[in-house]
Amino acid sequence: MTQTKRFMDLALAEAEAAGARGEIPVGAVLVVDGAVIAASGNRTRQLKDVTAHAEVEVIRMAAQALGQERLAGADLYVTLEPCTMCAAAISFARLRRVYYGAEDPKGGAVDNGVRFFAQPTCHHAPEVYSGIGATAAAELLIDFFKPKREL
Repeated sequence: MTQTKRFMDLALAEAEAAGARGEIPVGAVLVVDGAVIAASGNRTRQLKDVTAHAEVEVIRMAAQALGQERLAGADLYVTLEPCTMCAAAISFARLRRVYYGAEDPKGGAVDNGVRFFAQPTCHHAPEVYSGIGATAAAELLIDFFKPKREL
């Protein structure tokens, strides 16, 4: 098993746990030098905080664990294409790479929507790798929203 698959599998497990808590099932893992520094899923409902997306949660956790606000050299694995808020946090934290699973044509801001990292006003753009575990990530979201759409 490759490291990329291993870390995305951990992010998928965090997404599953978020879904089990009633959160939108998105999970993220932040890695430095091959070691997992932080892992979390969405916690917006639990924390009553609209900014508690999985990506922001792991950036906060890693910054605390490492005692620094900049996370240069860190890699983020996330199950869904980051939104504009998360893309900005990724840029400000100076993450090295972003690996994401499913595309988000409506709310994504990396390869869809505003394409945050491609904007001339973006201070730092990480390397981006998409489609990692995309089928599993998309299935978690489809399964989560299906009962809600049937109402």
